[in-house]
Amino acid sequence: MDNGDGPKKWGFQGNAELNASSISVRGVLNRVYANLDKDDKRPTIPLGRADPTEFPSYQTTRLAPDAVANAAFSYNFNCYAPTGGIAETRRAVAEYLSKDFPYQLSPDDVYLAAGCTQAIEIVVSVLARPNANILLPRPGYPQYEARASVSNLEARHFDLIPEKGWEVDLDSIEALADENTVAMVIINPSNPCGNVFTSQHLKKCVQIAETARKLGIFVISDEVYSHLAFGSNPFVPMGVFGSIVPVLTLGSISKRWIVPGWRLGWIVTCDPNGIFQQSGFVEGIKNYLNITSDTPTNMQVKLNLPLLEGIIDDVDFCMKLAKEESVIVLPGITVGLKNWLRISFAIELSSLEDGLGRIKAFYHRHAKKE
Repeated sequence: MDNGDGPKKWGFQGNAELNASSISVRGVLNRVYANLDKDDKRPTIPLGRADPTEFPSYQTTRLAPDAVANAAFSYNFNCYAPTGGIAETRRAVAEYLSKDFPYQLSPDDVYLAAGCTQAIEIVVSVLARPNANILLPRPGYPQYEARASVSNLEARHFDLIPEKGWEVDLDSIEALADENTVAMVIINPSNPCGNVFTSQHLKKCVQIAETARKLGIFVISDEVYSHLAFGSNPFVPMGVFGSIVPVLTLGSISKRWIVPGWRLGWIVTCDPNGIFQQSGFVEGIKNYLNITSDTPTNMQVKLNLPLLEGIIDDVDFCMKLAKEESVIVLPGITVGLKNWLRISFAIELSSLEDGLGRIKAFYHRHAKKE
């Protein structure tokens, strides 16, 4: 294509590396929404997004907006923040996380970000170097793989075992690691699986990380859903084991306080032995921040395709479900689980019952006849 002034071509184009992020939760959901039948007068049931704030039953405590309003009206926080974030906020995060640790975090261990999404971007960017690789869980949160691809950091996947409550396949981790491995990622409580690791399982994970420590591996613990635990397994933060292996904890206020639109996240070095400082990793975070100023509320369902007529895969299932029943469900391919579905239940109970009823009707319509 010429520029209208002669044969010379335009000197710009899209970044092909960003195509790796097209298989994302938002990207696929937008495609599913596009298949809705506009003539269907029933309300659309959004079971694909884990964002309960659209519904009046799920609202944060009044203390949260009051605190934000008080901070705004104080006129004390309208200036540019320091590199790591506002000192009072860093201190609050350190004190909050330290309640669960056998050691005390310092505000200097905390670096603030515009949500956990930016925290992931920062960490992956700092880790990226030629030939380096990172170990990611499968299924997992697609943002890690997307950022790794953009940063030219090789992603290697270890499996989570559904028959064992989505625990990490520990045997595969050591086999995947080599001299170019920089870190492994643990998401606990898990997104998208919703499981919570037991303390015994976390200790096994540390044993693997300790074995790989000779290769310089540390643990990135994504704890966005921290303390959202139900049943017999209490949430145990990975930072508890920071004296055994360096742990980088990522978190945010989005999920526990039901405010995903409030973009505040953190990167915390849980490392009483000071290994992050010695390696220069902390300096890398500071350097990155100097140049940038920028739920378990779902369940996983596996499709039994041989029992369905005219359904090719999970994406096809979701597209046709949206068109025929006005129900939005997320295809598992977005989190590395082809032919699974992720169904959010963070909506009004009446809508959930209606949505599940429509899914059941859709299934019976497409079930193979005996």
